[in-house]
Amino acid sequence: MSPQAYHVDVRRLDAFSALDLHAMLKLRVDVFVVEQNCAYPELDDHDLEALHLRLLDEDQVIACARFWQPPDAPPRIGRVAVSQAHRGQRLGEALMREAISACQDRFPRQPIAISAQSHLQGFYGSLGFEKVSEEYVEDGISHVDMLRAAM
Repeated sequence: MSPQAYHVDVRRLDAFSALDLHAMLKLRVDVFVVEQNCAYPELDDHDLEALHLRLLDEDQVIACARFWQPPDAPPRIGRVAVSQAHRGQRLGEALMREAISACQDRFPRQPIAISAQSHLQGFYGSLGFEKVSEEYVEDGISHVDMLRAAM
């Protein structure tokens, strides 16, 4: 699949049909809980306040992320996931570029924060994020906080 073979959908959680919601949440659970063998509360209250961005191939969710602005903090992008069947096609980069753009449109002239798995610092660094914390362990996985300067 070429990077242009997908379309982008951004919406609040309550705007999903039951089937669309199931597909997105299944992708997240498959990646974060099953593949990473990490038992943690995948669904949280941030889902209720976030906008959810999906990359779709026809009606199939192939990647997703969420973004929101916590009180008194910069906007955040999180739960970045690409389906296992669609990896190696630069969809992670495409997904993050779409998420950054959508975040900048809704929260202009503000930095963007992420909590990145430590082994992905180079990837996120290539998208303009800089490490702003020491490494820490969250849900058994090493992470660092990263920030992308306001544009």
